[in-house]
Amino acid sequence: MRFGIDLGGSKIEIIALDDAGDECYRQRVSTPQGDYKKTLLAITTLITTAELQLATRGSIGIGTPGSISPVTGLLRNSNSVCLNAKPLQQDLEKLLRRDIRLANDANCFALSEAIDGAAMDAATVFAVIIGTGCGAGVVVDKQLLNGRNGISGEWGHNPLPAPTAEEQQIANCWCGKPLCIESFLSGPALSADYQQASQQLRSVQDIVALADRGDVIAEAALQRYELRLAKSLAQVINILDPHVIVLGGGLSNMTRLYNNVPALLTEFVFTETVQTELRAPKFGDSSGVRGAAWLWS
Repeated sequence: MRFGIDLGGSKIEIIALDDAGDECYRQRVSTPQGDYKKTLLAITTLITTAELQLATRGSIGIGTPGSISPVTGLLRNSNSVCLNAKPLQQDLEKLLRRDIRLANDANCFALSEAIDGAAMDAATVFAVIIGTGCGAGVVVDKQLLNGRNGISGEWGHNPLPAPTAEEQQIANCWCGKPLCIESFLSGPALSADYQQASQQLRSVQDIVALADRGDVIAEAALQRYELRLAKSLAQVINILDPHVIVLGGGLSNMTRLYNNVPALLTEFVFTETVQTELRAPKFGDSSGVRGAAWLWS
């Protein structure tokens, strides 16, 4: 039995997969806000309860915001700030009395879609999360690529390729770096771009609905978004040349991306024909927790 935990900012979810990858159990609880010790307790309680319900013991993988520093062994770059600079893996291993595997939530999403999801037929997979933030993971031959510094896939904190003069005026990302892709491709970034053009703040869903009804300002905002996404993905294709790119997160539900973005890639990719496929996720919001379970694959 493989147990996967998705440690999110608002909820903690557990899933159990059998040897065939079929789901046997699922449960979720609210994430204790700003309390590290209560977060540890919530995770261990979920696992203990699941093992009692299923009458079996299993491997444990955990997907987290942020990543483990290979230098200090502490969690870093988490938007759940109570986790930062904490020995999360070591503390959980002591409480659970076994080894666990821990990875960034975007890496877990990538692994899930590469193992038995939308890219299960692909040798090299780049999987993107475009939602509240903007991250990614890389899987090669069904194996997660972590990298020497433990930051493989941190695509969202590279600068936007070939920014226009107007784009260069945007404020620095929350991480302190200028022109981060996340500052242009996250959900809040799309809403802010529309607001700047229309003087109205709208959700991503509202912007898409307005564009579908012929709203010129909304359509222009989505076209700017698609061009920025195409330029950013083209940079990845030029370096990694993945067989498949999978989109995840809330903005991956914009079906127009799968038609419009591939058509824009050729202008920026260093080849005459771009064969990399852009696909929607198979497991949607469940991919992260499934990928955590597949850390023991």
